[in-house]
Amino acid sequence: MSRLLTTTPAGDGFRMPAEFEPHAGCWMLWPERPDNWRLGAKPAQQAFAAVAAAIATGEPVTVGVSGRQFVNARAMLPETVRVVELSSDDAWMRDVGPTFVVDRRGERRGVDWGFNAWGGIAGGLYFPWDQDALVARKVLEVEGCDRYRAPFVLEGGAIHVDGQGTLLTTEECLLNPNRNPQLDRGQLEILLHEYLGVTHVIWLGKGVVDDETDGHIDNLCCFVRPGEVALTWTDDKRDPQYRISLDAYERLMEARDARGRRLKVHKLPQPGPLHRTPEEVAGLDVAGEGGHARAAGDRLAASYVNFYIGNSVVVMPLLDPKTDRLAARRLQRIFPERRVIGVPSREILLGGGNIHCITQQVPAARPRRRKETGP
Repeated sequence: MSRLLTTTPAGDGFRMPAEFEPHAGCWMLWPERPDNWRLGAKPAQQAFAAVAAAIATGEPVTVGVSGRQFVNARAMLPETVRVVELSSDDAWMRDVGPTFVVDRRGERRGVDWGFNAWGGIAGGLYFPWDQDALVARKVLEVEGCDRYRAPFVLEGGAIHVDGQGTLLTTEECLLNPNRNPQLDRGQLEILLHEYLGVTHVIWLGKGVVDDETDGHIDNLCCFVRPGEVALTWTDDKRDPQYRISLDAYERLMEARDARGRRLKVHKLPQPGPLHRTPEEVAGLDVAGEGGHARAAGDRLAASYVNFYIGNSVVVMPLLDPKTDRLAARRLQRIFPERRVIGVPSREILLGGGNIHCITQQVPAARPRRRKETGP
């Protein structure tokens, strides 16, 4: 059972733990919409299954699947992966799923954010999104976690925390009028404190070039441990990403975290630039009313920062043979205690995101003690 709470996480002593803290498991959704995933989503499903298999080597994985795809997904996914029937409009669990919070006693609850498909009627990527808006509630029901309903729009990919009071985000996304036009920077910081337990926000400027999410932080920069971040980087001054990454680097160098520490920045090379091919576009169904059209030649928002930190592994996207090995070596140096697993993920990228975008970790928590009954 999942109760809807009327208090706030911070008021109840809860915080969002960092992704590199221990997990109880990971949630994903199954891709199928043919206007976003080419060739009936078969190539994307293979990529999702490979990501699930890699994560499942170190922690339990659950995949939510529509009724019409249940048998197919069950056949494609490893037996160790739990498959549950769960309706959704697409497969971006990071953004539509709950953000879990924990307290000092080990209790786990979840935050259910407002969701408007990355921009609403005017700027969103599809309509309707009514099933996506129910995903967080359904996941928390399955997990048996009480639920906070946040009074503003936010996607999980728009935030990254160090678990010690610091949150990373971008102005391009959180201050975009297509999310919360009634809220300014100061009001958003107060709400982030109330619903995530953070005490300090580090604002970067823009996200990765041509990111359809309006610059999610998880494609640009993320915490890898307290006081350390990974940042997507290019040395090509002619590339528009150069100025964006340089601005982010300068802000990070000037920043302090919630405990007053300077940040150490690990630069990860930018793959490509990569672009959508005519063949890839030809494999898509025509987007319906409110859908987001794809075109050959579109620049893809490719980034190695879009990885998942599991209990014993880091699952990273393989995107470009010219830079994959370098990115993997750098990630292995950053995470010597974990095994870096590369998964070919261009098919995920074609849908508008990558490995971090399709996953949502469930932090480890101590089980509640049952109340003693009887004499």
